Amino acid sequence: MPITPDDHDPRAGVTSPHPDVPDSPYYGPPGDHPDDALDAEDGRRGWNREILRLAVPAFGALVAEPLFLLADYAIVGRLGTTALGALGVAGAALTTLVNLCVFLAYGTTAAVARQIGAGNTDRAIKMGIDGLWLAAAIGVLVIVTAWPPAPAIVAAFGASPDLADQAVTYLRISLLGTPSMLIVLAGTGVLRGLQDTITPLAVSVGSFTLNAALNAWFVLGLEWGIAGSAWGTVAAQTAGAAVYLAVVIKSALQLGTPLRPDPAGIRAAGTAGFALLIRTLCLRVVLLVATAVATRMGDDAVAAHAIAFQIWTLLAFALDAIAIAGQAITGRTLGAGDVPATRAATLRMVIWGVGAGVVFGLAVLALRPLVPGVFDADAAVTARLDAVLWPVALLQPVAGVVFVLDGVLIGAGDQRYLAWAGVWTTLAFLPAAMAVVVFGGGLVALWLALGVWMTARLITLGLRARGEAWLVTGA
Repeated sequence: MPITPDDHDPRAGVTSPHPDVPDSPYYGPPGDHPDDALDAEDGRRGWNREILRLAVPAFGALVAEPLFLLADYAIVGRLGTTALGALGVAGAALTTLVNLCVFLAYGTTAAVARQIGAGNTDRAIKMGIDGLWLAAAIGVLVIVTAWPPAPAIVAAFGASPDLADQAVTYLRISLLGTPSMLIVLAGTGVLRGLQDTITPLAVSVGSFTLNAALNAWFVLGLEWGIAGSAWGTVAAQTAGAAVYLAVVIKSALQLGTPLRPDPAGIRAAGTAGFALLIRTLCLRVVLLVATAVATRMGDDAVAAHAIAFQIWTLLAFALDAIAIAGQAITGRTLGAGDVPATRAATLRMVIWGVGAGVVFGLAVLALRPLVPGVFDADAAVTARLDAVLWPVALLQPVAGVVFVLDGVLIGAGDQRYLAWAGVWTTLAFLPAAMAVVVFGGGLVALWLALGVWMTARLITLGLRARGEAWLVTGA
């Protein structure tokens, strides 16, 4: 439904070939526009509406993504333990790939949103097209480089011969869907930059539904085994990529934007993405080291750590949704040259992050007695989990601020700083993790070490946000 100026929406009165692509050079909230006579309270409500408009659908899309693999597990589980284990091994490799390539979404969001803020809709679409070409190129490169060593990749997980054969089958078929998978990431970034998080939600839900239906048909109906699960996922990813391509191509044709690859634009997208890749690698190193330290404590400890981390990840989806709103809003307001609006939006999102963190922390503490039963944990795991959920809960407000500021700085295009901050905060974590190995302290000590890491991130991001260096305006 189109929004009229009388609705007092932050994008009131704008028009666009894409419903969520504004053409007006102003994108501040109600109360901050020079022609508005609204008071500060109206301005805060305006930012709240804008944050929710972007964050709520983004949260839905984030939650829908893991359901891809969950549907695979539910159906492949009917094939037996070996097939389920093979899916776990191949799925871990593919999940790592997706996590490393998330820069395709984040970098594209920031670049497109900045151009939208500057009123350059055609340029925004062009940068989105560059991101899509980069995603396709990386996808093809992944197929070429990962197909031959697929058995070695699986072997690195220590899989048994029978399990390894099925894992290689799933991995190699799934690799064929890599270009589509990465195009989905880049396409998501394009639409987020265009201030549209509803379409990505619809694509995620549609792809999940198609994935579940095809998996059931291929695996159980046609009896293709684990290969059927892989083909179903590839088909669903391809359908999702086709939707994103159709949306972007339609906008490009309406604007007369060329669709051909632009080497300079693709290089620029790759350069910006490389810094975000470093940031992501640092995050992965911390999480892998934490898992390794927990593993040294024994089976009970690693099981409790895994459950605690699943809870952390679930809550992170909600916090990350606010961060995604931060990426889109920050890029847009800085592109419009509106530093006060950027500051105001950042403050509102930090308040949202802290509030969400406090609520989540209290919820974890309140539900702590029920958690072991949900995961069917035995007595030994329950004892460890009961203790470790305290630091998990206490870190939620810190995580709320960290996630928001991370999203804001990504939206500002401050990738180089984020890369260096990632390196320094990882270096802060490693001695704390080593101290847990040397001096002991169990899972609580390990999560306190993760608290050191989160605090280091809070300091590095907070100091940057307080300064002026990241507030680069214009296109």
